Amino acid sequence: MSVVVTGATGHLGRLVVEGLLAAGVAPGEIVAGGRRTERIADLAERGVRVVTLDYGQPGTLGAAFAGADTVLLVSGSEVGQRVAQHTAAIEAARAAGVRRVVYTSAPHADTTALVLAPEHRATEELLAASGLVVTVLRNNWYTENYVAALQQAAETGEVVASVGDGRVASATRADFAAGAVAVLVGPGADGRYDGRTLELSGDVAWTHDELAGAAAEVLGRPVTFRRVTPDEQRAALLAAGLDEGTAGFVVALDQNIAAGDLADATDTLRTLLGRPTTPLVDGLRAAWTSAD
Repeated sequence: MSVVVTGATGHLGRLVVEGLLAAGVAPGEIVAGGRRTERIADLAERGVRVVTLDYGQPGTLGAAFAGADTVLLVSGSEVGQRVAQHTAAIEAARAAGVRRVVYTSAPHADTTALVLAPEHRATEELLAASGLVVTVLRNNWYTENYVAALQQAAETGEVVASVGDGRVASATRADFAAGAVAVLVGPGADGRYDGRTLELSGDVAWTHDELAGAAAEVLGRPVTFRRVTPDEQRAALLAAGLDEGTAGFVVALDQNIAAGDLADATDTLRTLLGRPTTPLVDGLRAAWTSAD
């Protein structure tokens, strides 16, 4: 069985490739694809097939998928272009005779108001109509997304947001990658997950007061959470130099969190891993150390 990992030059995809190797998958059965293959040249030295794979260049997809049984379709990073790019990837997978696609989506993509969800919802619908065997991994938020909050806290002693008491059931990229590996080649990869949608999250949904407490522990200094209104947050972001669109996106995401759109903590990921997910403070500490 050969497995293609798209987005292997990114953080999540790279971790999945490493996880497949650690799980005993033969290097020659793994295809690592991405736009900047120089980032994964070391994988080629270990026997992994490294290929150029760019959702925006459909001609690269067929060659990457040729002979593959399974494709891990890591969602694209270019907001606004994902549906077209994912459509090209799904069509290329079908044409290449791929049997199974595992897709990284967003939590409750079919029902949530999450600002990022519409493109994921559309992709899930495309996959459902594709005739391929599909498993959807609806990943909650990455703990590593809060490195910027740590940087702010290190400089000011504050975490500032308009999320109110909203909770986030984040997990680390390493946890989500290990979950993907379990679905791709673990004991349940014999068909147990075919046609299923898995809501994946950390074990604990935390508040920004708890985020501030974890930041204080990582940084070794007092940190508090300062609550602001959406209008106050937007004004501060614009004053800091963000453009209107980016500032609006950040505020919208905070309002999603305030509404509980990232608060669903399930036990599905920990079941896949066979262990608890990484606690918030440990994930932040590892991300902060890596950022340094």
